[in-house]
Amino acid sequence: MPDDRDAQLGLILCAEDQDSLRTDICDELREAGYGVLEATDGDETLRQIQTSVPDLILCDINMPGRNGYEVLAEIRRLRPDLADTPFVFLSALSDPREVVEGKRLGADDYLVKPIDFDLLLATIDARLRQVRRMRDKASQEIDELRQAMARLHQEASHRALEGVTRALDLVAPGMLLLTHRGEVLFANRAARALADASNGLRLGETLSATRPGQAQRLRHVLNAVIDADNRSDEVECLRLPRQGERRDLLIMACSLNPSPQEPAAVVLISDPEQRSHVPQQVLARLFGLTPTEARIALALAEGRRTEEIASQMSISPTTVAFHLRNLFQKTDTRRQAELIAVILAGAMAVALEEKAGHQE
Repeated sequence: MPDDRDAQLGLILCAEDQDSLRTDICDELREAGYGVLEATDGDETLRQIQTSVPDLILCDINMPGRNGYEVLAEIRRLRPDLADTPFVFLSALSDPREVVEGKRLGADDYLVKPIDFDLLLATIDARLRQVRRMRDKASQEIDELRQAMARLHQEASHRALEGVTRALDLVAPGMLLLTHRGEVLFANRAARALADASNGLRLGETLSATRPGQAQRLRHVLNAVIDADNRSDEVECLRLPRQGERRDLLIMACSLNPSPQEPAAVVLISDPEQRSHVPQQVLARLFGLTPTEARIALALAEGRRTEEIASQMSISPTTVAFHLRNLFQKTDTRRQAELIAVILAGAMAVALEEKAGHQE
């Protein structure tokens, strides 16, 4: 590992088989304040990825062994945790078909040789700032949701319990608040309706699943967020299969507050067979989505598969996958179940805000 890998501006992995060009690029990056990892071909790039977490990847397309396209496909397959790491192609060719192919595979940008170093540094800076903004926005939204849940519980405990309960009953996803012992402190009407034997759930003093295998998975998810100690950002997601041809229930559990006097976790339960009433434009505004991304996000929240979404929207599965990668970046998620849960949580926050506004 190079000594400068912890540079404050970020760690850049540069994969380029031309020694002189790679040296020039890496020198420019180090002079600008970046940490640098070097790779001379596709195989070495993948070896570097196994032991490092770069903030951005620069990759030549035409390299010995695996080419840049193959490297990108392998990284997306082997390292889903790097889904939001910007990937910038370098190429001596400016054929538009190459650009299209790179974008289709999930590349974030494309620089043509000979490299304009000012443009290179500006591109890297812009991509890293974009990632930071998306992560900060998603983190802020999740924090605001937790704070809202805690405030709602406090308000319900001290004064307008009936009014708050009615507001929460209007929220589409089922919502439960759990104590540090896993006991159900509050369950809205949707949660009580979803937690029945036909859905494989049981709601009493605690929330449990009726089938042994599912019971163990649900118990693991709930324990993980309840026992999160001071890690108030713990989020766990679960798809709960149902009998027959019914779509899976979608469950998200999120730690709230380490204080024993407050709810320990909030659990959201959604039935994708009950179509979301969240307007597409609201979802787009909440997460900064394009209209197409918002449509795909709502379809995912309904439990639709990639192939179904492609058929419904008359686009290719590859195009759906491209937009899905953008959704992961904009919502700061890495798994589809987690993405769905964040979408539902955001929709719930919007619904609560609107209801509160009407009551004022």
